Amino acid sequence: MLARRTLGRIASQPQVLGAAPSQARNMATLREIELRLKSVRNIEKITKSMKMIASTKLSKAQRAMQAGKEYGLANAEIFQHASPEETGKRKLFIVISSDKGLCGGIHSSVSKATRREFAEKDKVDQESPIMVIGDKSKAQLSRALPQNLVMTFNQIGRDIPTFADAAGVADLILTSDVKYDSIAIVYNKFVSAISYEAAIVEIEPENLLKEAPGFRAYEMEDDVTKDLSEFTLANAIYAALVEAHACEQSARRNAMDNASKNASDMINRLTMQYNRGRQAAITNELVDIITGASAL
Repeated sequence: MLARRTLGRIASQPQVLGAAPSQARNMATLREIELRLKSVRNIEKITKSMKMIASTKLSKAQRAMQAGKEYGLANAEIFQHASPEETGKRKLFIVISSDKGLCGGIHSSVSKATRREFAEKDKVDQESPIMVIGDKSKAQLSRALPQNLVMTFNQIGRDIPTFADAAGVADLILTSDVKYDSIAIVYNKFVSAISYEAAIVEIEPENLLKEAPGFRAYEMEDDVTKDLSEFTLANAIYAALVEAHACEQSARRNAMDNASKNASDMINRLTMQYNRGRQAAITNELVDIITGASAL
């Protein structure tokens, strides 16, 4: 009898404001919705701030990219008139990415392009070495092609890349003991402010430049070809670095813009859910009050 009275008092007590209805055990309480709404609003503030920062950096990166393209055009003209008769299959792949994330699939694009090159077994030696600039593509290629990784670089291009950065990378490559027939630089090519694509530019080493018909027609010292080979490699790396940096900033701005829009949509849905739950709780309170008053 005592147990029945206790259960009756518990059942007659009004529900606390914000509690979930008894018929919907899995329904989120108003307190949970309110906390989630607060966290999503904080995320929206962060993504909007990151979008503004990326937009500012993008304009600077585009100016540096236009200046860096002149280096790439000079290289293209040299190799256009001094292309070798034949090259080997063993290529040195220099994959250019960065150490930072939150910029969409820009790092996976160069990793996929590298894997596609290795998939063509008739053109590329499967033991070709790979050097990676940036920790993001390094992590991806270390899973796909771990036996080909010979050297990695990081902390390059944290700001706008400079020619000194490219010259340092080129010097480490040339002084290493890695054997290769030609060099292929894999980077992201800037198409527009909202799009990019993976591209590959090939650089001929010193021995192929000496054997090229355009260079054999002239008499020159060995140091001239060596210096030219080193300078063209640094030029190509610098041009690829600045263009990849512009693509990264563009991709980060677009990613943060999409994240801000998704956060805004989620805020609207949570606000509507919170208002409906609050109205339902108030309605239940009114029903309990009116029912109690009628019983009296």
